[in-house]
Amino acid sequence: MTTATISTRQRGRPRAFDRDVALDKALQVFSERGYHAASISELTEAMGLASGSVYKAFKDKRGIFLAAFDRYRAVRRDLLHARMARVATGREKIREVLAHYALSSHGASGRCGCLVVSSANDLALFDQEAAERVAAAFMANENLIAELLRLGQSDGSIAAEIDVAATARTLLCVTKGMRVVGKTGRSEEDMVAVAETAMKVL
Repeated sequence: MTTATISTRQRGRPRAFDRDVALDKALQVFSERGYHAASISELTEAMGLASGSVYKAFKDKRGIFLAAFDRYRAVRRDLLHARMARVATGREKIREVLAHYALSSHGASGRCGCLVVSSANDLALFDQEAAERVAAAFMANENLIAELLRLGQSDGSIAAEIDVAATARTLLCVTKGMRVVGKTGRSEEDMVAVAETAMKVL
């Protein structure tokens, strides 16, 4: 094999990149701009990739978005479970869930908003696959809260007469509403107060 052949093959190989790092950068663009306003050129630049690498890995802007959406959910889920692992009872775990959303609903993070919530308005109405992802995300959150409510009832930290299904839906709406309101620049104190008030339903 000649040196020229080796050089040609090396030049032809796609540049390796860290997929998670690239998606985290794409997430920032989608969070700030929304799906429709984010251009493929902005995404490519933010991800630090050549356009050919982006198209090969994700096909198009929609492909980037769906991959970024899955990455966003995985990262947020890991952060939330790490918080819940610190405490034992169902009531304490729900408090951690609400604190997690309060933390995300003020400052720079609050102004960026929640990709799941924004996707519900921005893309899900026109894209069945995106709609299914959003619905699955909402259902997973609701099911988690319901599981924690049942845990609280079994360990005695939450009253047995609490309606698990209705309360889980209520807290789901509170947490998603916090992310929407957080885009208006609310303070940490504002959002912590919402979390504390929500605990009173228990």
